[in-house]
Amino acid sequence: MNDKRDTILIVDDNKTNIGVLISTLKVHGFRTITALNGTMAIRRAEFSGPDLILLDVMMPEMDGFETCCRLKADDKTREIPVIFMTALSDVKDKLRGFEVGGVDYVTKPFEETEVLARVKTHLTLRNTQKQLRKEIAERRQAETTLRESEERFRTIFENAPVMINSFDTAGRCLLWNHQCEETLG
Repeated sequence: MNDKRDTILIVDDNKTNIGVLISTLKVHGFRTITALNGTMAIRRAEFSGPDLILLDVMMPEMDGFETCCRLKADDKTREIPVIFMTALSDVKDKLRGFEVGGVDYVTKPFEETEVLARVKTHLTLRNTQKQLRKEIAERRQAETTLRESEERFRTIFENAPVMINSFDTAGRCLLWNHQCEETLG
């Protein structure tokens, strides 16, 4: 069972395919939302911010490639991994999916274990990326705080009206302020 209950947006114009995927994913603890076309998918993705999108390639009006392009062009949905679902077997079609921003693909008819493996893999990657971004932001904030603290210390140290110095264990002076220079020469 999935602890966090990741949300998967399933986009397919075939309700039977949607039903199969919902059944498979819910049994394994995932929350699902659905869309029957690209326009609906974009709206649902913007509104609900799913953790991953399973996107059919061949749909009327707006195909999966165009839908993915639009998702990747929007700041709200850019980072959501998209796995294409396709019956297409041509390498050019698969490569096009990667070019427009897809992270993977599954072939129809679906193999339950393959779909689950790919979904779990890309959710793990996304969660790891999110954690890394958070840690990088925290580190940058800590570095900024440290730099500001060092600047305050240096200002206080240099402008103190008393002599301040520091010596190592051998008695060598390592650090002295302006007041030491003026007093001791």
